[in-house]
Amino acid sequence: MDFKFEKFQGAGNDFIIIDDRKENFPDQDHSLIKKYCDRHFGIGADGLILVRDSVISDFQMLYFNADGQPGSLCGNGSRCVFAFANKHQIVSNEGTFETSDGIHKGSITNDNLICIEMGDVLKIQKRGSAIFVDTGSPHHLEFVDQVSAIDVKKKGAAIRYGAPYFDSGSNVNFIEKVNEKEFNIRTYERGVEDETLSCGTGAVAAAIGVHFSGQTSLNKININALGGCLQVSFISDLGLYKNIQLIGPATYVFSGKFINK
Repeated sequence: MDFKFEKFQGAGNDFIIIDDRKENFPDQDHSLIKKYCDRHFGIGADGLILVRDSVISDFQMLYFNADGQPGSLCGNGSRCVFAFANKHQIVSNEGTFETSDGIHKGSITNDNLICIEMGDVLKIQKRGSAIFVDTGSPHHLEFVDQVSAIDVKKKGAAIRYGAPYFDSGSNVNFIEKVNEKEFNIRTYERGVEDETLSCGTGAVAAAIGVHFSGQTSLNKININALGGCLQVSFISDLGLYKNIQLIGPATYVFSGKFINK
């Protein structure tokens, strides 16, 4: 069967998106998904997203990592799939969608950025000089003087597979303070098993982490990834983080069709 797809990118984090409301795509064929995401033998992407019908929201998002396995919440993928759904009139400029961790609200800002409301963060763990926070996906945060000096793939992989994460793993973020409002980030993503140009849930984790650790008192922060800037806002209440919003670009790249032989 042939499948039409569209490719979107959000701050360099790129995704294959398929309208699968008829549920024809073989979502259990993880090797096929991995092949499509491969940058040499496939289309090339950090992940693949299926859009399906939902009985509790405007649509459902099924997300798969580049290794072909089902993934946890993807922030930039959420922004890209909302842009896709708006393009195809599945949602208007505001709407809701179902993900692996529940219902999220999306909207398009006046300057055509995509805003996604994230889940509350109720627990933050200190691990030595690092911080661990789950923003729908697990994130290990390391604070460094200069992110450009870090071998992200080597050091990220060592942390991702090491104690206390082991096989279940964690995304790993290296964060550099520029000023009270600006922070630079580089991210090693599990499931991709490499550095990505940006990570939405990582940007949210970074913003919460720098606020929690006292590096800023602001509740609206710019996180500068290699692929572009993501903005995170939140309300902090006695160590709890609520009303979290992830804002940034989501851009259509190209469309095509692949043949499943």
